Amino acid sequence: MRRLRLQQVAVIVAVLAVVRPALCREQKNNGTAAVAGGGEGKRSPRATAVIVFGDSIVDPGNNNNLHTQIKANHPPYGKDFDGHVATGRFSNGLVPSDLVAQKLHVKKLVAPWLNVDHTPEDLLTGVSFASGATGYDPLTPKIVSVITLEQQLEYFDEYRGKLVAIAGEEEAERIIDGALFFVCAGTDDVANTYFTTPFRILEYDIPSYVDLLLVGVDKFLRSVSARGAKLIGFVGLPPIGCVPSQRTVGGGLHRRCEPKRNYAAQLYNSRVQVLINGLNAEAGFNTRVVYLGIYDIIQELAEGGERWGFTETTRGCCGTGLIEVTNLCDSRFMAVCQDVSKHVFFDSFHPTERAYKIIVDYIWDTYGYLL
Repeated sequence: MRRLRLQQVAVIVAVLAVVRPALCREQKNNGTAAVAGGGEGKRSPRATAVIVFGDSIVDPGNNNNLHTQIKANHPPYGKDFDGHVATGRFSNGLVPSDLVAQKLHVKKLVAPWLNVDHTPEDLLTGVSFASGATGYDPLTPKIVSVITLEQQLEYFDEYRGKLVAIAGEEEAERIIDGALFFVCAGTDDVANTYFTTPFRILEYDIPSYVDLLLVGVDKFLRSVSARGAKLIGFVGLPPIGCVPSQRTVGGGLHRRCEPKRNYAAQLYNSRVQVLINGLNAEAGFNTRVVYLGIYDIIQELAEGGERWGFTETTRGCCGTGLIEVTNLCDSRFMAVCQDVSKHVFFDSFHPTERAYKIIVDYIWDTYGYLL
């Protein structure tokens, strides 16, 4: 009975929160460490590699062969990706980890750790271990059978071993020393585990649940630091209550931004910055963690997207745009909007590539000098 209940919850969470041969072609186009996207030409990279941990915002396809409903390896995902390939990225095109790698002039795409035959260049310039719908709460990935952050760290250990095999210990250490470790997670903890399932909300109020998440954040950042990271870019939470699916389930008849979810995100962001400042000041913590705030820019996009030419800011592009995500966003059953560029969100949970570019531009304008 409990197993059935978890399966039912997994379906709900999927609403809110193998690789085809063409994916191999994608990796061949990843480029070298001197390649930047968008026709910028060759420039010296600002980092040796981009190494990514987190959830669906930065998952380029690690979930594809998992026994989970949290996947994006089917159309219409990837409709504007090179070759119109649904690689497993939760968007119509690129995701923030790709855009960050381009900003650093490292490469055009960050490959997933799983489901891909890596080239040496893929490994030398970093990969993503991220898994859609994971989080800092240990319960979050279990509910939907995705990769825990602890497992992502174990995958990193395997990756480091391969790096040593390719380049030698000294060069592997140089690459890790000079890499940007990019971490993006936490939204699924709040939106899905806390507000959608009964497993935490009956036991924790919002402040105590945020404290639970901070325990996970502290443990994870220390673990990444212990593995040699010198620079971590740590992404804060967005205004979760303004995401289309959260407007639908919590925003009333008029689908307004839901305040409790936004309060949880703001409280988390405030407290996690205190945690990060403490780590940076701690003797013996040999990593610099840079907090990357995205709350304000996404709130601006969700409530005033007309400034950037968006005409739809409260619905996704897939189906009705109210609730469809992952397996419910499937072009076999759902229509897709005619002009994705006018939408902030592609499905009911994830932004479009165009919105992601605006968000990453904001990160670079605000924090880029620290990275």
